Amino acid sequence: MKIEEIREKSVQELNEMILDYKKQLFDLRFKKNTNKYDNSTDLGRANSQMKEIRKTIARVKTVITQKESEKQEVKQNA
Repeated sequence: MKIEEIREKSVQELNEMILDYKKQLFDLRFKKNTNKYDNSTDLGRANSQMKEIRKTIARVKTVITQKESEKQEVKQNA
């Protein structure tokens, strides 16, 4: 997901996204550790998906932090 799409969402939606991505990450890890993948191609694809999900979670958390700091700045300036 692109950062512009993430910034358009509210903090509530972003928190829900994090939960969803964490669930996906758990499922991928579970499949990987229980050897559910038949060949190395599927395993490699799962590894790249996990990497992308971790990056997206980090992006979402960064945007949440930015939005919270913006709120605090507005409060201090008011």
